[in-house]
Amino acid sequence: MFSAQELLRQLLPCTDAPTWWLGLSGGMDSMVLLDALTELRDHHSLPPIKALHIHHGLHADADLWAEHCLQQCRVRGVELIVERVQLTPGASIEAQARAARYQAFAAHMGSDDCLLLAHHQDDQLETLLFRILRGTGLRGLAGMPQRRALAQGHLYRPLLGWSRSELLARAESRQLSWIEDPANQDQRFARTHLRHDLLPRLRDSWPAAPDSLLQLAEHAADANLILDERAQEDLQLAQPGVTDPWLCAWQSLDAGYVQTLSLPRQANLLRYWCQLNQFTSPPRRQLQTFLSQLAADGDGQPEMRVADYRLCRSSGRIWLLPDATACTPVPQPLPLWGDTPLSASNGTLLITPAEQGIAWRAGLWQVRYRQGGELIKPPGRPTQSLKDLLQQSGIPLWLRARVPLLYCDEQLVSVAGRWNAQDAAASGNESAFQVTWLPLTD
Repeated sequence: MFSAQELLRQLLPCTDAPTWWLGLSGGMDSMVLLDALTELRDHHSLPPIKALHIHHGLHADADLWAEHCLQQCRVRGVELIVERVQLTPGASIEAQARAARYQAFAAHMGSDDCLLLAHHQDDQLETLLFRILRGTGLRGLAGMPQRRALAQGHLYRPLLGWSRSELLARAESRQLSWIEDPANQDQRFARTHLRHDLLPRLRDSWPAAPDSLLQLAEHAADANLILDERAQEDLQLAQPGVTDPWLCAWQSLDAGYVQTLSLPRQANLLRYWCQLNQFTSPPRRQLQTFLSQLAADGDGQPEMRVADYRLCRSSGRIWLLPDATACTPVPQPLPLWGDTPLSASNGTLLITPAEQGIAWRAGLWQVRYRQGGELIKPPGRPTQSLKDLLQQSGIPLWLRARVPLLYCDEQLVSVAGRWNAQDAAASGNESAFQVTWLPLTD
């Protein structure tokens, strides 16, 4: 049975948050949460409560729903923000609406704020069954987490322990007013079909099935925790080894160490690593193919592209690279002093005055990139090809086309400040400068 005091016990992990944001659709479950939160606020010291209503504009009564939420918040002394979102015709409306909601929620959250959503036990069952039927891994079997990071704060689902019928009994006993979205009855939507057709039939045929599914989710969540702990241990052993300042800006793992692990542990490590860096988990089959390629050719450079990032092996390491690193930077003029932001998210070239260094001479100064055949003679060394210098220094293949080259007219003067041309050094009263490349990836 639902009670405000039991809800308070569920909310104890969130009481230090600067602000509680309530995702308020105006439906029965979110109205129960709004009502209980304001009841608790009147008797306990809680963070300030603000509500967010996402106006999708999908229904003719959407404005009335927003007005309903405003009225309900006004009588309870809760500030409400109505956020209008735009959806694109043709794509999955369900997926778009969900993504737009979370994007809007995240935009309003400050550091350590907590977003409270009214998902309940029946929602969890629908999620589990939907994922099972669609095909999911162990992480998906854990269902919706009660708590997870979101933007600068956290998302929390305090109602997962209560069924819809328990919340409905609370709503009726409190004589709450709520809205009914017709989409929740439209069985053209997959989740609605699950809710009104498959789940009732499942309960009729196997009454214990809902409890079994929820228990399965708990077991999966425990297993995921253990897998994450093992991945953390593997990550600590696989990450060390990079000292080159050009390479430290990017995430990488020792390919040799990774390949000492069993294939399931390799996959677990790479999935965890991607998620830790805010990338989506790679698809199972694609990841298996990548790992097979790693094992088949120790000197090869396999690559796997997923959404907005890629994994590749080069120079003995596995690199996790944002999509921008696949873009080729373009030549650009070089100002006299200061920071020069480079194209294609290639970081910054810093030009600083110095007592010794490259001479600032008359000519057209430009930042360019490898075309092939470049030569340079560093001080006290023979003339070498740029290709050999980069190979000997262990610069991975994917990075070589992104190393900024400083030219004066047609002379290669400096390779990102690491190798300078001997005849470009300042002498006498010539003004001198130094070059530093900060290859940031964000």
